[in-house]
Amino acid sequence: MSKDYKSKPDDRSDNVEKLQSMVQDTIENIEEAHETMKFSSEEEKQKIQEKNKRREQSIKGMRAEIKDEYNYNND
Repeated sequence: MSKDYKSKPDDRSDNVEKLQSMVQDTIENIEEAHETMKFSSEEEKQKIQEKNKRREQSIKGMRAEIKDEYNYNND
């Protein structure tokens, strides 16, 4: 017995807003991590710094994707 599944159409209309929200959340996480570092051991500070570097790279990628999505939706 097989089921027929229909794929959903590609709805990219709100991707820019979703990505902008993700960027904002990530920035807030970086800021919170900076506050946490004030009370952390040296080892924990190092881990937080490394994680924040990864977060910053993610933000760069999301911002590039925002530009792509904006261009896609406005062509």
